[in-house]
Amino acid sequence: MATYFGLDKIAKAFRMIKNYGGIRATLYQLYRTNDLKDGILVGEDALGNKYYENKQLTLGRNRWVIYHPRVGTDYEGSMVPAEWFGWLHHMADKPPTEVPPTSYAWQSGHEENKTGTEDAYMPYSTTKPKIQAWIPPKSH
Repeated sequence: MATYFGLDKIAKAFRMIKNYGGIRATLYQLYRTNDLKDGILVGEDALGNKYYENKQLTLGRNRWVIYHPRVGTDYEGSMVPAEWFGWLHHMADKPPTEVPPTSYAWQSGHEENKTGTEDAYMPYSTTKPKIQAWIPPKSH
């Protein structure tokens, strides 16, 4: 009977508002990700990203990441470390919190893609450019 009147949807909405931390936080999450999901917190990485799972959802949409609030709406896929990437894309059944990945001395830590920022890699060139930029003369 509750399903017929949609009371289960209302209860789910209230549960989601509680899980996100209130109406304001829920609306902010909707603004950031354009989606609201109800799931179980599986773990958190070193960058502060939180990973969730809901086994009742369709395969491929049942695992997701909520990026740390410091990035706002400027998030991208390279902010997910390799071990969590494997879990998100169903390459591993167990998350890295249950089965920690092996690390070697030669491995460097995870670093997101810096393209388009001041920290982007710019190679140093020793060759003289073939084309010189035209600088207009200054009028006095």
